[in-house]
Amino acid sequence: MTKAYLPTRSLIRISGKDAQDFLHSLITTDVEGLPESEARPGALLTPQGKILFDFLIWRDGEGYVIETGAGSRDALMKRLMMYKLRAAVDLAVLPEDGVTVFWNEEADRGAVVDGAFAKAGISLSRTSGQHADGPAEAYQALRITAGLVVSGEDYALQDAFPHDILLDKNGGLSFRKGCYVGQEVVSRMQHRGTARRRVAQVTAQAPLPATGTDITAGGKPVGTLGSVFGNQALAIVRIDRVGDAVANGVPLLAGDVAVTIELPAWTGLTFPAETAGGTEGAES
Repeated sequence: MTKAYLPTRSLIRISGKDAQDFLHSLITTDVEGLPESEARPGALLTPQGKILFDFLIWRDGEGYVIETGAGSRDALMKRLMMYKLRAAVDLAVLPEDGVTVFWNEEADRGAVVDGAFAKAGISLSRTSGQHADGPAEAYQALRITAGLVVSGEDYALQDAFPHDILLDKNGGLSFRKGCYVGQEVVSRMQHRGTARRRVAQVTAQAPLPATGTDITAGGKPVGTLGSVFGNQALAIVRIDRVGDAVANGVPLLAGDVAVTIELPAWTGLTFPAETAGGTEGAES
């Protein structure tokens, strides 16, 4: 299956002469540098740097479209309206229900290329509305393969920093543009190298337990299962704790199921290894 309809996604259009400046100074994505016909991930943060809303954003003529979870759409609209003030910006919920995605040999059927999947080496495009009837489960399996998380399934909003969900690696976080909400905290994490939670891919020889199950090493928690598909899953884990467990041969368990945990290869990240002099390594 190389296509799927995602009924739980929703779209917001932002237009008007101030739309670019408004978004660029508000969200994590480099809106000014956003290429034509490419969707990139992004987030609107709390002042403390936590993710308040996650989404994809792309250009649409002289405006922009944001794709987000249907359950978050109204709250996101309300927050955007709060920040709008007197800016010449128009906000509208698009009438189309859901989003259709196409990948591999059918990837050219969508309106925009998904830049996050491209980082993972997967050709995938998106378009608004229903243009195929493929199951959403096929897309979820592909997401797990790519190492891409979404709120509500893999983490809770206001409980993760952009680094935790790899926005610094998949094009959703800019360190070269000016200020945006939460920017100071995120920049500090980047420059000090203090990010210790990361998205990881979990595999097992048996079916994995349900989303929300703790992953442990030596009885101590190292993370929580997110999206699960058979014996594969995503999780946000403490990379220092996982690295220590691997270095010392301590088994990793999801519930009572033995698992292997890897960081997505496309990120260039590695698990730190505990040594006599302390923890070393994090990125390659």
